[in-house]
Amino acid sequence: MDVFSRTFLPAAADTGLAAQTATRHMPIFRRCVGAGDATILVTRCSRPQHPADEYLLLLTHRRLVVTRQTRVLHRLRLHLNAGLRELSDVSWHADSRLPAMELAATAIDGVRERFLIRLAHPRQVWQLEALLHHCFRTRVRLARERIVATIGDTPDAVRPTALGPVVVH
Repeated sequence: MDVFSRTFLPAAADTGLAAQTATRHMPIFRRCVGAGDATILVTRCSRPQHPADEYLLLLTHRRLVVTRQTRVLHRLRLHLNAGLRELSDVSWHADSRLPAMELAATAIDGVRERFLIRLAHPRQVWQLEALLHHCFRTRVRLARERIVATIGDTPDAVRPTALGPVVVH
């Protein structure tokens, strides 16, 4: 059994999602997520623009995948499939009126996506906030932070110094 399969159902159970619902969406998620990617969060969500539709959100260390279930025929459709590094302007905030968290991000195509995640208990809001902070603030690096060297740069070990000869190991 791969990492995704081992972590998907326990993550769904942590949020109170029925196993039948989770396994119904699993084929779509499996096509979008690699076998070695661990599931962090699986939960129901809605969109403020379309409150009647049902969505299922999957968050891994590398991807955010959202599926949509149609009302009449209950067909499953992929709504969003994006790598965390492809998302920009990611933000989240707690709804003060009820135990819920709104997650917003701009996809690579420029569309601003907003999802409302409802939680069973107010204390879960802070747990979800910590989880989102871990995924989006500490794990995703900005492009300028990933630059190792640019063309024409000389490594520090090779640069001559005024103090003496250069020793390269």
